[in-house]
Amino acid sequence: MSRHKFLNIVVALSLSVLFCCGPAKAKSKAIIHDAEYYVLEAQHGEKWATEDEELDKKLAELKEKHGTPPNIIHIMWDDTAVGEIGVPQIQKTRGWETPNMNKFSAEGIYFARMYTEPSCTPSRAAVMTGRHAVRNGMYNVGFPYEYGGLATDEVTMAEVLGQAGYATAFYGKSHLGDVESSYMTKQGFDEALWTPYNQVPSMYTPDLERAGAIRPGSLNDGVIPEDPYDIDKGWRPKGYIWALEGVKDGPVKEWGTPPNLEDYIAMDGESQKRLSAFMKKSIDAKKPFYAAYWPQMTPFTGFPEKITASAGMLQEAIARFDIYVGELMEELKTLGIEENTLVILMADNGPMIHNGPPGMVETLHRGGKGDFLEGGVRVTAHARWPGVIEPGQIVGDIIHETDLFTTFASLGGATKYIPTDRIIDGVDQTALFLKGDTHSRRDYVFIYTGDELAATVKGRYKRDWRNAVPGLSGAEFYDLYNDPREVYPMMLQLFPTKPMFSIMKTRHLMMKSAYPDKGQNRDFPFKNIENARPESVEASKPRFDAEKLPFDPREAIMQVPEWDNLDRNWGAGN
Repeated sequence: MSRHKFLNIVVALSLSVLFCCGPAKAKSKAIIHDAEYYVLEAQHGEKWATEDEELDKKLAELKEKHGTPPNIIHIMWDDTAVGEIGVPQIQKTRGWETPNMNKFSAEGIYFARMYTEPSCTPSRAAVMTGRHAVRNGMYNVGFPYEYGGLATDEVTMAEVLGQAGYATAFYGKSHLGDVESSYMTKQGFDEALWTPYNQVPSMYTPDLERAGAIRPGSLNDGVIPEDPYDIDKGWRPKGYIWALEGVKDGPVKEWGTPPNLEDYIAMDGESQKRLSAFMKKSIDAKKPFYAAYWPQMTPFTGFPEKITASAGMLQEAIARFDIYVGELMEELKTLGIEENTLVILMADNGPMIHNGPPGMVETLHRGGKGDFLEGGVRVTAHARWPGVIEPGQIVGDIIHETDLFTTFASLGGATKYIPTDRIIDGVDQTALFLKGDTHSRRDYVFIYTGDELAATVKGRYKRDWRNAVPGLSGAEFYDLYNDPREVYPMMLQLFPTKPMFSIMKTRHLMMKSAYPDKGQNRDFPFKNIENARPESVEASKPRFDAEKLPFDPREAIMQVPEWDNLDRNWGAGN
């Protein structure tokens, strides 16, 4: 029996046996979603089909008017809670403001329930592939050296839209790994300037090590007196890099020179210059474009000069970035493409409230980065598309960041390029973008910490799997309308939801059985960099000849635990 045929049987059984809805229709070469999508489709499929005909007609009219499908700019930054952008009342109590982004939000959609993964790397991999990070092994948070990253056989949004004729570019923080397959120019982008890690390496300079940003003696030579017991100097990750740059099918080069922190700080400004040039080049070529601009915003060193009363590191960064958002909106207008450009502003996960820098706090929801609480996986998110998205909308529907993958493909006429040999968690939310509130095609979210299913959301209700006691019934359920901070878990009052959540989980695991998760993609970092510094070259290969060791260094890398939870102290629970 083929895997595809088995999948159709799984879906049919899930619907007919567990929900008595009758068998689901098999779809040849259709996108494969998680089981819960088919539960909704069985009930609303006819209405959705009618809506889709209307939406396809509208998109065709827009394409004829503008000459191309819409341009798409996806801007995503770090660790910002729901309400921190677009709600000036909250900002007034926090000592900072973002007038341009607040205006942006008022001119389009404010998403009240945008869900992400709990932390950086998983979230960015999910957006890029339309798949929960657990499916492709990208659920570790990468640090030098990660010895891993996004695999070659993953299909990214850039690859999907590129096949449909889009020019594609990436600028900023990818955080998708340090192995060659994860280079953004090998993941479908025509041009890219990107960082393989998060902002932590900004603390790795000798001056900051002397100041205690990292423990003196843990990385750089000459910071502390010579330690006579330190006999393995090559153990430290001195070959970290600031950024890489390149074009598709071309050489990859290092950009900036560690430990020069000025180079690191200059990256966002360089990204903005390149985005402007990329847009103009695409317009001249009469090509639609997709640009992922994921700014670093700030090094962990912060800013010496403060422009907000808050003076929090993130607030200082966002207030500065707000100025750029205003400039970008004006540039779109000047270029004459404002009405043919969808722009998304959003965060990648909740704030780093656990052992993070000052200024990152819980706002509306409890928890933060690394947690499967709502505060960890619900983020600020906004969409603007003048003339297409009605202004002044507040959307209460559930939307997940993976949905952007499928929605962008739909808007760009690229759905046929989405792979059909794997589960795509993202669902097409074109109706939600164009028709507004109550038009989402999902009412569910599966929340993972590492490779563990931690919680499930269905509409207003949530079940905590991670803290449940096996074999017993406990206070594992939440009513998110009446307990948005998840401080009053229920048992008896929400027992009607217990079997339904159990069936949801069973269907989800059945689909994972049919399409198993992949392990992590491992290798030595920084291979084939044209201008690699000696430290980077050393990092790209084993430190020792395998014949001189009783083990294979390459095999040791492959055996690094897949869930080595480096951000456990950032949360990963409630």
